[in-house]
Amino acid sequence: MELKEGKTEWKKWFFGYQWVVGNIPFFLFLSLLTVLYIYNGHLSEKTIKDINRTMRELKEIQYEYKAVSSELMFRSKQSELIRAVEPMGLKPLSQPPVTLRDSIY
Repeated sequence: MELKEGKTEWKKWFFGYQWVVGNIPFFLFLSLLTVLYIYNGHLSEKTIKDINRTMRELKEIQYEYKAVSSELMFRSKQSELIRAVEPMGLKPLSQPPVTLRDSIY
């Protein structure tokens, strides 16, 4: 009988009204920490998604840059330039260009 009485006294003292009221600031602090922990998790997931999206966009832009660069290199070859300007009536020079000099100097 003595053990049961002591046990209930201990429970009353530990989980009693006074104990709960006295620890309200601590419970509020724990609640605040929980909210901050959840917010931090959501924020980090959002940041990781943004980083992954940016990396995908960067890879697409790098592929586009390489494609455009190779196309430019192909079109700037002499044979391709000749083929491109031929419909305009332009032909490659058969003689070297003439240099003009100013006689003042």
